[in-house]
Amino acid sequence: MSREAVIVSTARTPIGRAYKGAFNATPGATLGAYSLAPAIERAGIEAGAIDDVVWGTVLTQGTQAGNIGRQVALRAGCPVTVSAQTIDRQCSSGLMAIATAAKQIIVDNMDIVVGGGQDSISMVQTPEMRVSPDRSLIAMHKDVYMPMLGTAETVAKRYGISREAQDEYALQSQQRTAAAQAAGHLDAEIVPVTTTMAVKDKETGEVSHVEFTLTKDEGNRPSTTLEGLQSLQPVMGPGMNITAGNASQLSDGSSAAVLMEAKLAEQKGLQPLGRYVGMAVAGTEPDEMGIGPVFAIPKLLKATGL
Repeated sequence: MSREAVIVSTARTPIGRAYKGAFNATPGATLGAYSLAPAIERAGIEAGAIDDVVWGTVLTQGTQAGNIGRQVALRAGCPVTVSAQTIDRQCSSGLMAIATAAKQIIVDNMDIVVGGGQDSISMVQTPEMRVSPDRSLIAMHKDVYMPMLGTAETVAKRYGISREAQDEYALQSQQRTAAAQAAGHLDAEIVPVTTTMAVKDKETGEVSHVEFTLTKDEGNRPSTTLEGLQSLQPVMGPGMNITAGNASQLSDGSSAAVLMEAKLAEQKGLQPLGRYVGMAVAGTEPDEMGIGPVFAIPKLLKATGL
């Protein structure tokens, strides 16, 4: 008998600004638990009924090292009998976690699996972060360690995305986010979080810790104008494209989705939010990170007949 995987609940933290935002001193396990625990509660299930927690993250170092998925599960109150794993496919890590959770339900006969993810730029991407390039790998693929600024410039040049188009899209993004926040469209998916935030005095350099409740995504600037964006200088120098205004901010946050076998969800009277159909991936040159979905989506549509 065929099995289907459906999403029965989701929860996410507000997005915090890295280094200066609400989650800049939040340990990895706690950051993840802020979304996992509410997702479990919203599904109306006992944590002990979860067969596995699949957790995605880009930075599996520092406070997110040592199978952060397992740490998050325990911090969220799951019993020790609930297993967990951590997945790293960089920007699509959380998406891969949900897809893997669905496959465990369909293929491995699990009934309830959580897929989610997190990243804490503030607590992990610090001056102490150790990255040791493999010289032999560089000899084979010279751009394998290229940072996102470089890959973004490559994409802009290679695919003809002008600075003007980027600034216009950035403005549209700011406006849409502001409108969505004002209309309350994001409220249902967000779980307000009270946490301890590190605040540095600009004059003395002294760091204090204050309790802060975050209820909406940080970083949106409703007063952004096209003229303001156009006046910013490219980070990598004249003639380049990426500025502090048209690039996405560095962020901290987490999100979780509870997946369940469709028939079990029906028995429990749960209304699915979505159904897993399939997933596809595609590799590109290391110097053009970010363009992957352009190649992966056609593969997915073809494979699923959509």
